[in-house]
Amino acid sequence: MKLICSKANLLYGVNMVIKAVPTRTTMPILECILIDASKDEIKLLANDMELGIETTIEGTIEEPGIIALDAKIFSDIVRKLPDNDVVIQSDQSLNTFITCEKAKFNIMGKSGEDFSYLPTVEKNKPISITQFTLKEVIRQTIFSISDNDTNPLMTGELFEIHENKMRVVSLDGHRISIRSIDLQNSFGDYKVIVPGKTLQEISKILPGSAEEYVDIYITENHIIFEFEKTVVVSRLISGEYFKIDQMLSSAYETKVVINKREFMDCIERAALLVKEGDKKPIIMDIKDESIELKITSFIGSMNEEIEITKAGADMLIGFNPKFFIDALRVIDDDEITMYMVNPKAPCFIRNEEDQYIYLILPVNFNSVN
Repeated sequence: MKLICSKANLLYGVNMVIKAVPTRTTMPILECILIDASKDEIKLLANDMELGIETTIEGTIEEPGIIALDAKIFSDIVRKLPDNDVVIQSDQSLNTFITCEKAKFNIMGKSGEDFSYLPTVEKNKPISITQFTLKEVIRQTIFSISDNDTNPLMTGELFEIHENKMRVVSLDGHRISIRSIDLQNSFGDYKVIVPGKTLQEISKILPGSAEEYVDIYITENHIIFEFEKTVVVSRLISGEYFKIDQMLSSAYETKVVINKREFMDCIERAALLVKEGDKKPIIMDIKDESIELKITSFIGSMNEEIEITKAGADMLIGFNPKFFIDALRVIDDDEITMYMVNPKAPCFIRNEEDQYIYLILPVNFNSVN
């Protein structure tokens, strides 16, 4: 095999696929990036058997072939090469020569025949959304997934499609994040759980253009994301997702409209007094025209008042400050509306159109302080 491509194109491809290289595996071949120049285009591929990424880069194939190279060594070499054309050449003994200007590397490759290609998946009608929209939906929900494998369903996000509506849901047992968007076309009904790791990696590699689209294909066991010259294939998480609609309620005793920036800044100031792992809540004392935020920890105490517009009953309620900060950071509105029933029931942050809903469970602060 012999191919020539610019360092920029090669680095782009390596950075795209390396997200699917496993950190630990019992199969050494999966620690590699596959360079497939066996046909009329140069493809780079990585696959950890749960997530696979393939991208096509521009370049010239002088001798067709295929080689698998250790991902870490190869990516480190590519990053350090001069900004010029790179020649990659391998012989029948799998010796691989990487040359750029006066830099010449010789590393040992592995047979491409042993590599696990992306699964062949029968594609149905694609669900198309802009790169920007997908990236935003992930950003606005991914923080609520669980990093604990005890319940695999909580480590993924529910993608639910009904006709021309798509709803994305994540939860970790303490909070729920929901984003709903309108699709340009109508589709059938889909309800699948996509691994959080897949969505996090897609969010990193998506350019985020508001004009360019991502085509999403859903099958029984896989979900495929195609954009520009890149294909991402992921296994789905099997199981029946939680009955989210039963957890949502439009009833409330207290409704609060508040400036988002002021509210978030205040909570962040209060959180300065909470050490990592400390369970001290922020207490919200909601009155007619103001909300007083108070926190007391081993470090010290703090209180601050913010003006609000309130409807309904006064309320004294406590929350984990981090959960509020996470939700407020991803809401783009200048003002937010909170709905509460009582100090032991969830708080809902939602807009009138229900484009976003954030449910946060309160903390029993009497037993914590």
